[in-house]
Order: sequence, then C-alpha cells, then structure tokens
Amino acid sequence: MTIHFVGAGPGAADLITLRAVTLLSRAEVVLYPGTYLDGEVLSHCRADAVRVDTQDLDLDQMTAVMVDAHRAGHDVVRLTSGDPSVYSALAEQTRRLDAAQVPWDVTPGIPAYAAAAAALGRELTVPKLAQSVVLTRAQARSTAMPSGETLDNFAATGATLVLHLAITRTRELAEQLTAHYGASCPVAVVSRVSQPSELVLRGTLADIADQVEAANLRQAALIMVGPAIDPAVVAESYLYDPARDRSLKR
Repeated sequence: MTIHFVGAGPGAADLITLRAVTLLSRAEVVLYPGTYLDGEVLSHCRADAVRVDTQDLDLDQMTAVMVDAHRAGHDVVRLTSGDPSVYSALAEQTRRLDAAQVPWDVTPGIPAYAAAAAALGRELTVPKLAQSVVLTRAQARSTAMPSGETLDNFAATGATLVLHLAITRTRELAEQLTAHYGASCPVAVVSRVSQPSELVLRGTLADIADQVEAANLRQAALIMVGPAIDPAVVAESYLYDPARDRSLKR
C-alpha cells in the first residue's frame, strides 16, 4: 500500500486529473482539506471510504491517520488543495512518512493561480509587460519568510505577483506595493475559484482593499498584481511574429 498525495485542484469536482479520480475511486481512506475544497470533489470517492477532514488536525495527527491506515493494509489518498508543489506541507508530511518507513508518491493537480488566471481570461506573462510570475505569500501569524524573500524585493522586479494566504492583509499589502507598481496598477482577487461560490474582484491597488473588505473575504482567495492582469496594450510575441524567420531553429 502507498500513501498518495494528490492535488485536488482549485476545488471544483471536474478540475482534477484522471489519475486523481482513479486513485480516489480506489482509496479506502481519504484525507482532505475541508476549508478549501468543494464537497463535490469527494463524490469521486468510493462509497465506503473513510473520509477525514484535516482542517482541525496538526501534522502529527494527520501522519498518524496515514500510518495507521497503511499498516492496516488500506490504500490512502491525502488530497491537497491546488497542486502539492506549493504550500501543501508536502515536505513535512513525507519526512514523517519516511521516518515511519511508509511509501508515498505524488500526483500533481491544477494550481489555484492557474484556475484564477483562467477565470480572469488573462495570461500572466504578457510580452513587454511581464515575463515572470512570482508565487509568494504574506507573513503575519505564520512561518517566517526567508530573509531575502521580501515583498519589496519581488515587487521591484515588476513581475506578476500572485499572493497566497494574504487576503486579510490586502490594504496593508496594496499600500506597500503601490510604491513599486503605482496606484493604478491592475489587481484581481479571486475567491474560491472554480467553486459555486467563486467571486472575482477587479480593480487597482488604489481600490482593491475597499472591495475585499466590502465582500468580507477572509480566506481561500488569491491576490494577483501586475500590468499583465489587465493589459491596456498587448505587445506582439517574437515567437509568433510573421516577420520571424522560421527556417532557423530557436
């Protein structure tokens, strides 16, 4: 038996991979983050699966559930919101499983930022505006950020910023980012993307905090900042330029 860490995508039941559906349909024990997922995702589980909501469990408690299920001979799926490669506590959990000599593997999922960009109908890397995307988070009552990973450092690049776990600090962050991007810089906030309660707010650094506070958003939302979020002028990509000599390899 193996512990399968599976990206559950942004929350919608039809935005997970075929592999994820297969694993869920076989698993006898499924751990899931109830705070972030639409309950319909669990419709892919077998009817008799034991379902464990992890939102009130610490890592040791979650690990104990997985290890006990494994030793009882059960298939286990540990669902993570979005994709396990970002903010999933994968490293902490797999380290504990390694110590317990329990095998595990990882199935990727659709990350929330990609689903949010789709909801906006926007590309996050627009020629001449932004060719890099920074995925980061705010730090308050959470693990300290590495010393070099300050918001000012990232903002100084002009890249498109995608801020996780930051919605309760929108006003403070907007004021900080205005110094780098300007008050008129486009911003979007996407809450519970792909789920029935999805909410999309569009604005600028000058007004987005008012919108967030009026909507009373407190969790499960991404803040996306940068000129690519709502480009007024889109430059043409060299890759698809009609004048480009396609007889030469890139």
